[in-house]
Amino acid sequence: MYKYQIIFLGTITQLAQEIQTLIYQKIDELKMKGDLYKVLYAQNISEYKGNQPTFIIYFGNKKGMHEDVDLINKLLQEGNIVLPIYFTAGDQFNYEIPAALHGQNGLLFSHSKMHKIADLVLESFGKLRNTRKIFISYRRKESSSVAIQLYEALEANNFDVFLDTHSITQGEPFQDELWHRMTDCDVILVLNTEEFLKSGWCEKEIAEASVKQIGVIQLVWPKNKLERMAEVCFPKQLTEDDFIDGNYTDPDKSKLTEAVVEDIIAQVESVRARNLAARQDNLITEFLNAARKNGKEMNIQPERFITEKIDDEKRRIFIPSVGIPQSIDCNQSSELKKEIREFNVSEVYLIYDDVRIREHWIKHLQYLNEHLDVKTIKKQEFDLWLQKN
Repeated sequence: MYKYQIIFLGTITQLAQEIQTLIYQKIDELKMKGDLYKVLYAQNISEYKGNQPTFIIYFGNKKGMHEDVDLINKLLQEGNIVLPIYFTAGDQFNYEIPAALHGQNGLLFSHSKMHKIADLVLESFGKLRNTRKIFISYRRKESSSVAIQLYEALEANNFDVFLDTHSITQGEPFQDELWHRMTDCDVILVLNTEEFLKSGWCEKEIAEASVKQIGVIQLVWPKNKLERMAEVCFPKQLTEDDFIDGNYTDPDKSKLTEAVVEDIIAQVESVRARNLAARQDNLITEFLNAARKNGKEMNIQPERFITEKIDDEKRRIFIPSVGIPQSIDCNQSSELKKEIREFNVSEVYLIYDDVRIREHWIKHLQYLNEHLDVKTIKKQEFDLWLQKN
C-alpha cells in the first residue's frame, strides 16, 4: 500500500512520541486516514520503502554524541527531506547535529514549536498548504505597534503576513486587494482592542471571515470583552502582565512579551489544520449537493477528494482547493493522478470558492484551463458546470 513515511532518528527521547502523537492528531483533524502514514525508527527501518514519500526528523545531541549517522547518510543520498532539531541556542547547531546535516536548515527546539514541526511534516506531504498565510486585523490608532510586532514575529517563522500598511502595493485598488488577500489566508489574527468594532473596516473584515469560514484567533485586550465575531473563533484573553511594563494602551509603544508572542505563533500553527479541514468540508458539501441535484453519483475518498465514475474503468476526480488556486496546485493535482493507482483517472478538476477573488486572477485561472491538464471549477458555477458535464 502507498504510504507516507515519517522517520525519527538521532537521540530519541519522549519528545519523538509527543511529536508523533501531535502529527496523528492533525491527521485526524484533517479527516485523513491515519493508516496511510507509517512511523519508522532506526529499529524498524528495514520497513522503509525508497519509492514512497518520506520526511525525516533528526534529533541532535547536546553532548555531540551523534547517532544513526550511517543511516542518515544513506537516506540523504536518496533525496529525502530531513529536519534537524537542535536544543541549544548560539553556535551549537554544528556541535549537536552530525556533519552530513550541516547544510540543512535546522530548527532550534522549544515546546512552542511543536505544532510547527508537525505542520512541516504535513506540508511536505502536500496535506497542508506550503503557503502559510496570515491576515492581521487591527485598529491602527489602538494597536499599531503590537500589529507590527506580530507581523515581524510571524514573518520570522515563515508566515506570509498581510498587514495593510505593509502589504498592498501602491496603485492597487485597496478594498479589492484586501478581500483578495483575505480569501487566501489560513487564519485571521484579530487584535480586539477597546474600539475595534467601531471601525467599519474591521467589522467588515470579520464579516468576510465568517462568510469564507476562515478561522479567527481573537486576542482580547485587558479589560475588554470577548466578542462573538466569526463562525470559527479561538479566543485568547490578554492581561496587563502579557504586555511589556504592563503598557497596553499606547498604540505606538505597547509590546507583548516574548513568551506571549511565542504562544500566539504556536496557536496560529495549531489552528491552521482545523481551519483547512472546515473549509474543505464546506467546498465538498456544496459540490456534492450540486451533484446530487443534477443526478450525478459521486463518492468522497479518504484522501478528501471526490471521484465520479464515467464508465466501468475510468473516473474523474475533483479536488477541493482552499484559498486562491495557483498553477502549482494544478501541477500537484496532476501528480496525484499517478498516485491513484486503483482508478484510471481521465480528468482532474480543482474546485474552489471564487467569492472575493479578483477578476484578473479569475481570468488567469481561465487561461490555465486552456493550457493545463488540470481544470478549475468555481463554486458559483458548480450547478451550471454539472448540468453541462
